[in-house]
Amino acid sequence: MSHSLLAPALFDPAELTLPICKAMLAELQLWLENRFKAGDDIFELVVTRSQHMDQLLTGLWQHMGLDKDLGIALVAVGGYGRGELHPYSDIDLLILCEDSANQGINERIGRFITMLWDLRLEVGHSVRSVAQCISQGEQDLTIATNLIEARLVTGCYHTFAELTSATEPDKFWSSQAFFEAKRQEQIARHQQYQDTSYKLEPDIKCSPGGLRDIQTISWVTRRHFGATTLHEMVSHDFLTQDEYLELLDSQNFLWKLRFALHMATHRTDNRLLFDRQRAVATSLGYAGEGNEPIEQMMKRFYQTVRRVQELNEMLLQLFDEAILGHIAMDVRNLTPEFRLRGTLIDVINPELFMAQPAAIMRLFYHIALHPQITGIYSSTLRLLRDARRDLPGFLWDHAECRRFFMMLMRHHQGCGLALTLMHRYGILAAYLPQWQKIVGQMQFDMFHAYPVDEHTHRLLKNIYRFHHGDAKRSHPLCFDICNRLRKPELLNIAALFHDIAKGRGGDHSELGAIDAQEFCELHQLSKPDTRLVVWLVRQHLLMSVTAQRRDIYDPEVISEFASQVKDEIRLDYLYALTVADICATNDNLWNDWKGSLLRELYFSTQKALRQGLENPPDLRLTIRENQRQARQILLQLDTTEAQIKPLWARFTADYFLRHTPEQIAWHSRHILAHADNPGPLVQISQQPGRGGSELFIYCQDSPNLFGRVAAALDQKNLNIHDAQIMTSKDGYALDTFIVLEPDGQPVSGDRLAELCQRLTDTLESSQAPLIRIRPPSRRHREFTVATEVNFLHPKRTHKRSLMELIALDTPGLLARIGNVFSQLQLNLHAAKITTIGERVEDFFSLTNADNQPLTELQQAELRVKIVAELKQVEAE
Repeated sequence: MSHSLLAPALFDPAELTLPICKAMLAELQLWLENRFKAGDDIFELVVTRSQHMDQLLTGLWQHMGLDKDLGIALVAVGGYGRGELHPYSDIDLLILCEDSANQGINERIGRFITMLWDLRLEVGHSVRSVAQCISQGEQDLTIATNLIEARLVTGCYHTFAELTSATEPDKFWSSQAFFEAKRQEQIARHQQYQDTSYKLEPDIKCSPGGLRDIQTISWVTRRHFGATTLHEMVSHDFLTQDEYLELLDSQNFLWKLRFALHMATHRTDNRLLFDRQRAVATSLGYAGEGNEPIEQMMKRFYQTVRRVQELNEMLLQLFDEAILGHIAMDVRNLTPEFRLRGTLIDVINPELFMAQPAAIMRLFYHIALHPQITGIYSSTLRLLRDARRDLPGFLWDHAECRRFFMMLMRHHQGCGLALTLMHRYGILAAYLPQWQKIVGQMQFDMFHAYPVDEHTHRLLKNIYRFHHGDAKRSHPLCFDICNRLRKPELLNIAALFHDIAKGRGGDHSELGAIDAQEFCELHQLSKPDTRLVVWLVRQHLLMSVTAQRRDIYDPEVISEFASQVKDEIRLDYLYALTVADICATNDNLWNDWKGSLLRELYFSTQKALRQGLENPPDLRLTIRENQRQARQILLQLDTTEAQIKPLWARFTADYFLRHTPEQIAWHSRHILAHADNPGPLVQISQQPGRGGSELFIYCQDSPNLFGRVAAALDQKNLNIHDAQIMTSKDGYALDTFIVLEPDGQPVSGDRLAELCQRLTDTLESSQAPLIRIRPPSRRHREFTVATEVNFLHPKRTHKRSLMELIALDTPGLLARIGNVFSQLQLNLHAAKITTIGERVEDFFSLTNADNQPLTELQQAELRVKIVAELKQVEAE
């Protein structure tokens, strides 16, 4: 430790008044922060705080007269028991008594604990006798762990020694039982984090590969060997010196991260949330433009937790053998190179990987071949780690490696466990130069939940699942498509490269297509197969953008999309890739609404391709067919032709083109039942359609109808995802909205009646509903999105202007945009609402007061108004 600043003086028991204690604690905290910023050794800093806490507690113990009570001991447990205290870590205490404490002692203990609370210390404490400790520890693994790493701070040594004796392995939690319980505890904890530490807002302590995994190793070695330091595992032949240094380096980095996080939050919280990452990165000395400091820090974090996971897995296997005696498990040869130890694959010759790099790929191919294999044996994992680090180049430089990699891509189990283990143990990064660049590549937004490499791994796992039985229920179209693909490996390769160029600057789709081309040529794919893979990488966003941001009920949109896709083979591959990509982005992104849009786009495009791109659909035939089917539905519901004909005479041709027969019939039935009622008609479909709740509004058209409805829905915390804004020939609004709850589900059934009434009241009122003004969420505050307003013109008719809005997602946004349209006397015909994390990418179909496309002057005026309106939102 640098001694340019001496540590604050230790606490003097004679002067332990509350103000003095507070001042000394503040001085200690300031000293710790200054020394951390100066780069002092992190181990010494956390030990220093623990030592000062020992002195404070010892002084207060004496000050309260507790040192005069024979048989009572103050014991540190948890991290404090290990002598490790970060700036705001909990002070976990056990007040240990020979027998149950009497009332006088309890009062003094109460004053002691109250003093600690008055000092604003985060104290967790329990008061137990030795017998109570043993009894409760036998039932509770957490209590048992605390007792095993307990440390005497002050008080009766005899009582503490009695506890130490009672918790020896032959009396309390044997090594075998403790190890097995800790291993199961870790499995359960990992499952709580979806078995990944690659979250964009990870928990430094409890995520897989975090500090808790290092502590698990320490607890097991302490219980079995009596080891009190990680280095003792070297002398017990569990770690090499290099592995020990790697584990120590990982722990030190995670400690620095945690220390900086406590400094940033001023409390004990181990979640590295978006709104904390910049401050933590700066505190750790990361520098650069924009989000570069955060990206550098998080990349180091992901690399660190991967190393910890590798070492943790290897050590737990070794402990399994040493503690549970599972050395003589069922061993049988698979090939002259590999054997099975139980369900783990093991290399026979320890020199194999160094001598033959292609054997690394053969190892993973055998994992795909043999479904009984569940993992890699510890000694083989160590050899794999060493070989990976000693490679002079990349594995794809070797023709034999390329051959086995393609065999993996083609094998129906290749993207199962084999691919997961290749990703986990850094073999994908050792194989593909491009993959190495995206390992731990953060995506600083609210849309992606994982770094680029983990997202791509999850995408490949989704494709793998599409080939198997569970997908038949959850993703039936993907199941059908993937099981009829003639060359499924092309989909896997496209998935591998779809985001591989992220973080380089430029268009990642274009750059990724260049990488994919190189890969395909190096791996000797045919020219047609190469063209397909390259096209998929270049266009992997095409289908999701078209489905979510364009009007897929417009024949022109379908024709344009079909002309880009060109054939049904490409359509099949693109659909499967798109669904897998969306599902891998974050755990909450996929919903029935997105599924219905993509299915409708798929089948509409398939129909267009089968008709032939040179034979665009006759819109008049489409209108007549929609009317025929709707009429048939209505007649079956006892609606007469005499009722239908005059009603439909009021509707425009565009209405019949942009609605399904079922929608037309549903609207017609309720409008006829509404009869001459002058009030508005508001209906919400009882059966969710197109993945969301369909809201239909029929009323006399009025200015800013869209904005009023949007404000009312926002007040009910509902999201608009699609809007078809129609007006009848005689001036009645025929507006259809698809609305969803915040979790992406259709509107809850018990809210339908209330929602209908609220909308009816809104439409009848002369007062516009208030636009909710509420502060942005914690996560939104960390992002800025520059407002963009762009205009496009449809190719077919040029009768409307298409406006694209890109902006930061804020409460009441649609209502405000609707107000702007109304102020400028613009007509809204359709809206496509897409929220991508913190960013909205919305499309609006507009005409001016003369029902013509907007002039350049009107477009410029609208752009200025929207930008000004959204700036005002930011100011509020």
